[in-house]
Amino acid sequence: MSTSDGLCPCSIRSLRWRGVIEEYRDFLPVSSTTPVVSLLEGGTPLIEAPRLSARIGARVMLKIEGANPTGSFKDRGMTMAISKAVEEGARAVVCASTGNTSASAAAFAGRAGLTSAVLIPEGYIALGKLAQALIHGSRVLQLRGNFDQALTIVRELGEKAPVTVVNSVNPYRIEGQKSGAFEIVDQLGEAPDLHCIPVGNAGNITAYWKGYQEFKEAGRSTRLPRMHGFQAAGAAPIVAGHPIEHPDTVATAIRIGNPASWEGATSAASESGGGIAAVTDEQILEAYRFLAQEESIFCEPASAASVAGLMTYGLPDGLGPGSTVVCVLTGHGLKDPDIAISQIQVPTVVDADLSAVLEELGLS
Repeated sequence: MSTSDGLCPCSIRSLRWRGVIEEYRDFLPVSSTTPVVSLLEGGTPLIEAPRLSARIGARVMLKIEGANPTGSFKDRGMTMAISKAVEEGARAVVCASTGNTSASAAAFAGRAGLTSAVLIPEGYIALGKLAQALIHGSRVLQLRGNFDQALTIVRELGEKAPVTVVNSVNPYRIEGQKSGAFEIVDQLGEAPDLHCIPVGNAGNITAYWKGYQEFKEAGRSTRLPRMHGFQAAGAAPIVAGHPIEHPDTVATAIRIGNPASWEGATSAASESGGGIAAVTDEQILEAYRFLAQEESIFCEPASAASVAGLMTYGLPDGLGPGSTVVCVLTGHGLKDPDIAISQIQVPTVVDADLSAVLEELGLS
């Protein structure tokens, strides 16, 4: 049941919301002595998309992960990764990032009093994300290479230096991110029929599938959704069946050529009866604009891959008007303002005169 404004009442963040670990402690690998490092992440809205629903021919809901504290879904996994790092006595954390992970790691590490370092591909990170990592006090190094090369070095650092790696190769990240599936079931009262999600490093689709399975096993839902993941065509190694040496897409958050959770993503797709497909940059930007202009939801381009996939491929066989679809929008649009500006008309300059304004607006 939704309210007149399209919101599920149970999706509205409550003053009593305690963060991912406290809300779902029984499903997470924590103990009574685990020091919880939280920014009250999670509890994000699940919003009905009426125009998208009409276009697709089913009830479509948008999971707004840009409402997390640092503006992306990464906070779900980071609260777990940093909490366990503190529990294990870590003094420093490191990650490779296309942007969102760096912002989240820097914020949560700062909250915990840990030193953080980030390796990013030079020239391939949105300014909004870079600004976050820097302002939170992380040491940011721009690598002359791509994300996959940065992750290789980070993994080596984890083996040879006294630092904890907090990329999704850290299993606690996946544990935290699965909470998104828990919330969707709690918000809907059941698992959706179809779950659409962007795929970059592939940890998120892996995590959501794990979450849906665990809630069903616990009797919190009676079914499992089909998992449909969408990669950008210029960075679609899973679709191609081999790593992409030079991935390229406007959707910087999923510009990854060799996903760390490749196997988890393919398992989620095959076990659920779903699949992983590619969408072009043009299709991603079309969905990006549609969400902003028709549904009033401003997400970053990579987030729109989930909706681009749904708009491009439609409902899979067996699903129709009575079906419920959830599209995860992984990050806020202000993460990448340059893309937004490139998609809109530059503001018109007019004289500071009422008649000039009325004329320009066609109201004279």
